[in-house]
Amino acid sequence: MSLKIAIQMDPIENIDINGDSTFRIMEEAQKRGHELFYYMPSGLSYQNGNVIANGNPLTVERTIGNHYKLGDKKSVNLIDLDVIWLRQDPPFDMGYITSTHLLDRVASKTLVVNNPTWVRNWPEKLKVLDYPELIPPTTIAWDLEILKAFKAEHGDIILKPLFGNGGAGVFRLTDTDSNLSSLHELFSTTNNEPLIIQKFLPDVSNGDKRIILIDGEPVGAINRVPLKGETRSNMHVGGEPKKSGLTSRDLEICERIGADLKNHGQVFVGIDVIGEFLTEINVTSPTGIQELERFDGVNITEKIWQCIEGKLD
Repeated sequence: MSLKIAIQMDPIENIDINGDSTFRIMEEAQKRGHELFYYMPSGLSYQNGNVIANGNPLTVERTIGNHYKLGDKKSVNLIDLDVIWLRQDPPFDMGYITSTHLLDRVASKTLVVNNPTWVRNWPEKLKVLDYPELIPPTTIAWDLEILKAFKAEHGDIILKPLFGNGGAGVFRLTDTDSNLSSLHELFSTTNNEPLIIQKFLPDVSNGDKRIILIDGEPVGAINRVPLKGETRSNMHVGGEPKKSGLTSRDLEICERIGADLKNHGQVFVGIDVIGEFLTEINVTSPTGIQELERFDGVNITEKIWQCIEGKLD
């Protein structure tokens, strides 16, 4: 079967073809004979009852510096396509939310991956609250006194913006660190969102595991080990990916959340696990495919496309 595929993403010229999951998804789609159409969120519009994307036919190749070719710009009605990939990166702001509302209008006719309603309703650091038994002690609040009370109880804590990504704005405050008020003031001047505060997990020194699930089933994991002296393990800030298996606790976590993800159209999901605890459920634009494929020698992206093609049979 040859499918017409649109990819809503950030500028394609900026991606790292040896690490970017979206590139790998497009590469495998092309290999399977599917047609690619690329557009950026700014190319999305609602016109006369239709959701239109202004973009370009696309071909990709694994050549650094020459990894894509664009056809002539044109506009397409998204209901005329088979699959739309929502692959723009956070920040999860009103622009992102608006795009999910527009994509909702075609999702009954065109398969949108991941389902935009639940991408919008399940931000990474909020969806985990559905599973309190799986996550570390956590508080979300605007009020400084509530945050202070949490720190007084747990001592060594992590403070971060609720809608941040890639490790940006993540701070560890140890028992003796007195900067909570200053950081609260700093964050308050840049946005009006609450902060999330969690008990520090010492196991992060051994790595922050990214587990990839396809249609609710775990297919593998990589471990992201922070640099020496660094709390954050995100690869955006220098975390080193390493081969990892799945523990019995990992499988228990996946079993607990898997059906929920599948039943809400979350085809490609990356969850983060530190030690025994689930810390994030990434549904917006998860990463880690290429690292996992290199470590395990398994074509994970083929499994993703087999799942999608099966939904369209």
